[in-house]
Amino acid sequence: MEILATLGRTLGFSLAAGVNLYATVAVLGLAARYGWVQLPEQFQAFNNPWVIGAAGVLYVIEFVADKIPWVDSIWDSVHTVIRPVGGAVIAVAALGDASPTLMGLMALLGGTAAASSHVTKAGARVAINTSPEPFSNWFVSLGEDAFVIGLSLLTLKFPLLALAVSASILVMIAWLARRLWNWMRPSGTAQSPPPRAT
Repeated sequence: MEILATLGRTLGFSLAAGVNLYATVAVLGLAARYGWVQLPEQFQAFNNPWVIGAAGVLYVIEFVADKIPWVDSIWDSVHTVIRPVGGAVIAVAALGDASPTLMGLMALLGGTAAASSHVTKAGARVAINTSPEPFSNWFVSLGEDAFVIGLSLLTLKFPLLALAVSASILVMIAWLARRLWNWMRPSGTAQSPPPRAT
């Protein structure tokens, strides 16, 4: 059961980090500092005032940048590497003491989950930015903030439920990616084979 809980924490926090790394780290740090829930010992790594303060400041900057059309896309481009790496680090922290092989596998899993949610967010933002009015951008950004904080709190308190939710989200992302790929791929016309020489 603990293995499933660890997997739930890994996927939940990594998916959240792919959308907003700083909010995820801030929630982890505050939860560890104020004992909101009983956390595994390894999460005390986030219980540092400098880590919590830096995450809070960067979250405020991202909160503002996310509300400005096209600035949000530039911000997302800058974080194309940062968020997946952050997801990998959080995944390793969620694991605790383990063999180097297992830590490497969890880092890959966390980084992949964070990259998936990051690419989905960044792609959706590019599409939304084509709208001439800014309100849709604000609503989507606030929805993303609510998603990250909600998923982080769910992962803290109910890691098994977070595992089910995170797995469902990853399946949905994979399904959407396949649909998008099929839509963008040019439809080839069947060519008849050349006539045989007689």
